[in-house]
Amino acid sequence: MKVSASFLSSENAPKDLKLLDLTDVDYIHLDIMDGKFVSNKTMPFSQMKNIYKYTSKRLDVHLMVDDPKKYIPLYAELNTEYITFHVEVDQDILKCLQMIKDYSIKTGLAIKPTTKISTLIPYLPYVDLILIMSVEPGQGGQSFIEESKNRIEEVRVLLEEYNIPAIISVDGGINDNTKSKCLQADMLVAGSYIINGENFQEKISSLR
Repeated sequence: MKVSASFLSSENAPKDLKLLDLTDVDYIHLDIMDGKFVSNKTMPFSQMKNIYKYTSKRLDVHLMVDDPKKYIPLYAELNTEYITFHVEVDQDILKCLQMIKDYSIKTGLAIKPTTKISTLIPYLPYVDLILIMSVEPGQGGQSFIEESKNRIEEVRVLLEEYNIPAIISVDGGINDNTKSKCLQADMLVAGSYIINGENFQEKISSLR
């Protein structure tokens, strides 16, 4: 199981990023919020771009924004492996996916807990990652929504049915108890569980 660490709940991001850099975590998960798609807002790109000073890990960027096209070129400049945006945006989704591919970055589509999984079907051939939100996006420290287990399995069946090699990532309320509900996933995104722990590596290892 791959692990992507979010520092959304960090009170000292530079310090925590340096500590994460010493672990075997696969990715640093960047939560980008515009205050529109979700009510919270994260630091501007002018500050976020300095992440390279604290970690050499590849980035797994999650855009919780109304207008992905505005953010894709910015985050494509960083050490980014995946850029994921939401299937619920009122945008030309295929155009946004193509824009990410044009930067030779892997594409991801995120889906909220109440959106029908079938909404993803038209875009499956164009994505490298499906991000299943197991909490309502926009805030760290929430509890895992139990129904997410079925949604993960539903996406797995869809990917197999359409012969799509995309990976499944799960984000929200992930810890050593809820990981057992995500056995059909390929990657777990954990924030509070890792960041609030005393030993980051121990927490990461417990999710694998």
